[in-house]
Amino acid sequence: QVQLVESGGGLVQAGGSLRLSCAASGRTFSSYTMGWFHQAPGKEREFVAAISWIGGNTYYADSVKGRFTISRDNAKNTVYLQMNSLKPEDTAVYYCAARVSVVVVTTTTAYDYWGQGTQVTVSS
Repeated sequence: QVQLVESGGGLVQAGGSLRLSCAASGRTFSSYTMGWFHQAPGKEREFVAAISWIGGNTYYADSVKGRFTISRDNAKNTVYLQMNSLKPEDTAVYYCAARVSVVVVTTTTAYDYWGQGTQVTVSS
C-alpha cells in the first residue's frame, strides 16, 4: 500500500516562502509521477506541479511558474515543493499525489494515491 505524508505547511506573510515535503513509502517509485495539488475552500482541487521520478521532467500550472519549484530526492523517496513569492491566493490545502505512470499529467483523476494534505495560509 502506497502512503504519502505531507509536511511543511503553515502561516506565512505575502512574499514569503515555504517548502513542502511529501514522504512516499510502500513501493518502488521509479515508474511513478508525483504531483502537488491544492484546494481552496469552496473550490475544486487544482493542479500545481508534477515531476517524474525518472528523468525529472517537470510541469507547472501557469499561476505558479517562476515562483514554485518541484524536486525529488530518489534516495529518500521524498518530493518537495519550494514555494517562493507567496500570494494570499496561494492559500489552500496542498496535497501530494502519486500516479503509476511516467507520463506527467495534470488531472486529479489520473492520480492513484493521495496524502492527507497540509494547510498553507498566506496573509496579506
